[in-house]
Amino acid sequence: MEQSQPQQRRVADQVFQESLDQLEDILQESSIEDEEIPQAQLHTNSLSEVELDQDLTNIDLAALEDAVADIEQYLEEITKTEEKF
Repeated sequence: MEQSQPQQRRVADQVFQESLDQLEDILQESSIEDEEIPQAQLHTNSLSEVELDQDLTNIDLAALEDAVADIEQYLEEITKTEEKF
């Protein structure tokens, strides 16, 4: 026999509420895990950022100047092309 529409809605509502409860549990577990990050790991992340900053300061100045020159040339060509129209 087919279930009546109100009964189907109650069942669907119950399933939906159970899904919401499961999602809430998952989110709570996730937030607890985020809070449990050891301080040593946070310190390691800071070191990685420092190393990244040091890598960025070791940029080849000649290569950077060449890149700037290429960009300037490109912009000049675009400007000349636009002036023709």
